[in-house]
Amino acid sequence: MLKDDLVRQGDWLFRWRGCVPLLMLPVVVLGFMESNYYGGAEGIYGEAWKALCFIVALSGLAIRVLVVGRAPSGTSGRITKHQKASRLNTTGLYSLCRNPLYLGNFFMNFGVLLFLNSIFVLAIFTLFFWLYYERIILREEDFLEGKFGDEYRAWAGRTPVFIPRFSRWISPDLPFSWRTVLRREYTGLFAVVAALTAMELAGGLLTEGKLSLGVNWRAVFAFGLAAYLILRSLKKYTRLLHEPGR
Repeated sequence: MLKDDLVRQGDWLFRWRGCVPLLMLPVVVLGFMESNYYGGAEGIYGEAWKALCFIVALSGLAIRVLVVGRAPSGTSGRITKHQKASRLNTTGLYSLCRNPLYLGNFFMNFGVLLFLNSIFVLAIFTLFFWLYYERIILREEDFLEGKFGDEYRAWAGRTPVFIPRFSRWISPDLPFSWRTVLRREYTGLFAVVAALTAMELAGGLLTEGKLSLGVNWRAVFAFGLAAYLILRSLKKYTRLLHEPGR
């Protein structure tokens, strides 16, 4: 059956979801070659565009923060080897749509690619994201339906897959935990900063023939790198960011 084929594809994509997005690299390179704005534009327009890219990307990270900050242990993780869920999470952002983490991922990546100011790149990315996550979601739904049965089917029947339905809001079961967020999402913040910094460097190379960063960019990157190194060390060598039940 077609569904079975898509589920098998989703299982493979789930395992390799850290690598598969690299298939977008040729499209990004082509976007750089054809874009009328490489990130090196001067003046108010250039700075406003860069700020917009950061805002969109960070809004995606904010969605992930809102999910992870109230997620119980065993849910909403970054696992890649196999499906895992100790319970069905149906409150908070999970009461608005079934895949809020992937919604956050979409805006994070969209904000980074928006830097190119290329409709072509954004259109290809949206199609790629749809085909890619559609299969992963099918695999996850097959797993969750098998594990939670009627409870999952009832939740899925009233909750959209991806586009939030705000009238369905149900308050989360757990209080918000910043320690959980810092432990699990510090890589997302650095990924956004590093990706946009790389875009800026590439733009400067194409427009000016050299790799250079302004003072503001260096400060942003330094902050992102410092936060990443500090939080990674705290996670690896201490228990400061750990919270029972999270």
